[in-house]
Amino acid sequence: LRLDLCFLQGIQKPFKEVIDVSSADPHKTGMKPISFVRQVLAVCLYPELLHNENLPRDVRLRAQTLLRACGGSVGLYSSTLFGLPHVHKSIAEFITRRDEGVPSSSQAIVISPGSHAIVVKLLFSGEGETPTGVLTPIPFPHTLPMVLDDAGVTLVPHHLREDKVWAVDLEELHRAVKTYPGNPTGHVQDRSSIEEVIRFAATEGLLLLVDEVYQDSVFQQGREFISYKKVLFEMGQEYSEIVELISIHSLSNGIIGECGLRGAYLEVINMDPAVMVFLKSLQIGSPAVLGQLAMEIMINPPKHEDPSYETYAQVRGQDDKITTLWTYLRFFFFFFFFFLSCCKCILNNIPVIIYGLYLKVNMMLTASQGVEADMLYCQWLLEEEGICVGAGSENGQVDKNYHLR
Repeated sequence: LRLDLCFLQGIQKPFKEVIDVSSADPHKTGMKPISFVRQVLAVCLYPELLHNENLPRDVRLRAQTLLRACGGSVGLYSSTLFGLPHVHKSIAEFITRRDEGVPSSSQAIVISPGSHAIVVKLLFSGEGETPTGVLTPIPFPHTLPMVLDDAGVTLVPHHLREDKVWAVDLEELHRAVKTYPGNPTGHVQDRSSIEEVIRFAATEGLLLLVDEVYQDSVFQQGREFISYKKVLFEMGQEYSEIVELISIHSLSNGIIGECGLRGAYLEVINMDPAVMVFLKSLQIGSPAVLGQLAMEIMINPPKHEDPSYETYAQVRGQDDKITTLWTYLRFFFFFFFFFLSCCKCILNNIPVIIYGLYLKVNMMLTASQGVEADMLYCQWLLEEEGICVGAGSENGQVDKNYHLR
């Protein structure tokens, strides 16, 4: 913001604009919105467009269905405090399809304005003589410590094995919050790793909180997203009937990237009914209708026979192009930072596109006056080159083991 103000005031800098490569906001980086999503929402906001034949027929039909589900206007409150029943049902059907027949119930779905809001309230509600602790994988999302601190929850870190592409080290686990695929590391757990975590949770009687908001962002050939719930139920009743699991998905990430519409859902597995009622009671006011409708569109994209499918497929069908571009960008940033002063880079083979890269760097700067070396480097890069990157020290890291986000 300070640099933007300098530009407005005519103050000369060695660059013309700030390039932010640390943001997890896809549209901020120039990604175009999916036309089907925006067209359906536009019709819902202005129903007169239902009669506009310039819009594809499936767009108008979907908008008509969604308007009927929300009572005829997006300006109405949701028909229940917990959200629109139609959206709950659609989410449950999507999860069942995604997990290849593992059933999901609309009663197990909790809709929230954002992926963090309802979880924070759940953690904040804990009582007892000892504080609530959440064992959190390091590196973690850089906003997580602030969120947990606001909730009065103690962050208890456990380190992932970078030498094994950010694998889980069970010896460090005590209480688990899993981010999957990994944020910011971009790692994707394989089935055996997920099974190990589930067995540990079953043995210790722990609740698993699994952040799966990047499930649509796995582009590396030979790697695929497998949900914790699917693995849990394939492990048999010994685990599927006892392990408590909350999985999270959001509008903000992946191909859709609609951060500003504020919509997320939780699926709650094996929770005591009384606790489930309590969890839903943490919701203050009904979630925004527009965000709910956008989620319904996200999980029910155009089908092959629909008029909008070809346009949508041009976005979804670019996995090979995205993989090629991703490979190019990885090496571009590697050489970019390699030839800059102050650091040397090491590349990991990461299959998930989140921010861009989580680069390991060998810093030639040293910490000064309580400021970590990677933070000093980020400040220098912003001031001298106009490039905004995130310091790995914000995500938690082993001492003097530096990364850039």
